[in-house]
Amino acid sequence: MPPVIPIRYTEPVYRPPSEAESLILPVTDGCSWNHCTFCEMYTAPQKRFRARDEAEVLESIERVGERWGRGVRRVFLADGDALVVPTRRLLRVLEAIRAHLPGVRRISSYCLPRNLRRKSVDELRELAAAGLVMAYVGAESGDDEVLERVHKGETFASTLDALNKLGEAGITRSVMILNGLAGPELSLRHAENSARLANAAQPEYLATLVVSFPLGEQRFRSDFPDWRPLSQGQLFVEMQHFLERLELRRTVFRSDHASNWLVLKGTLSADKKRLLDQVHAAIAHPEGAHLRPAWARGL
Repeated sequence: MPPVIPIRYTEPVYRPPSEAESLILPVTDGCSWNHCTFCEMYTAPQKRFRARDEAEVLESIERVGERWGRGVRRVFLADGDALVVPTRRLLRVLEAIRAHLPGVRRISSYCLPRNLRRKSVDELRELAAAGLVMAYVGAESGDDEVLERVHKGETFASTLDALNKLGEAGITRSVMILNGLAGPELSLRHAENSARLANAAQPEYLATLVVSFPLGEQRFRSDFPDWRPLSQGQLFVEMQHFLERLELRRTVFRSDHASNWLVLKGTLSADKKRLLDQVHAAIAHPEGAHLRPAWARGL
């Protein structure tokens, strides 16, 4: 029987794909915004937002340290936006990780842009110095109309401001854009403005996922009634439009989440032509493009 991890989890628990081998450490439950109509991650009743009691978090870190010591190499601060927690409190969590888990080399967290409005660059530098290495920012889109329609609570400007703050503080940015979020009417504008956001921020990592609704589209359509899902071909055209407009100096690009039909991996700008060639081939001859089968998308 596997050992019981001395951390209280409130299901369901989410983390980015690249945090598969990380210790998931809840600092909050749920998401402090939780109005995005495309997001089903924190809608369960038990996921009502609250900050975890600091004593509980610190005790969990100490007990994990007693059991695994240097064996823990990565920590992901859950849930939806741990950076909403006041800086001083986050620093105490990071200091406890450093004290009790000396083998940790990377600490990361989801980050809502709105939650950095009250944090200065100097505060973020303190967090970086204490061990916060990476922030995952769900930008979703760079188009203000799309963001408003999906109740994101952000704008192009607010997202860029947060990304610039993180970058200035030396925290690695991993930015996510939702392919298909805008539907066919706003598709190309969504792609163009999302590329404009990425170009302005120059994040270290950039990823795309295909918007999907495992629990149904009713919540989303109530505020976006004219939205329709993009066909496979339309998703590829939107991706082509997005990639063509990216002018990135050195960003790791991934479009390999389970939701993506076409797996794309590279570094931009070095691999831009190859990636575009893959997309062009998928548009012209999808039957030969080695697409992910529908059953493997897990949606």
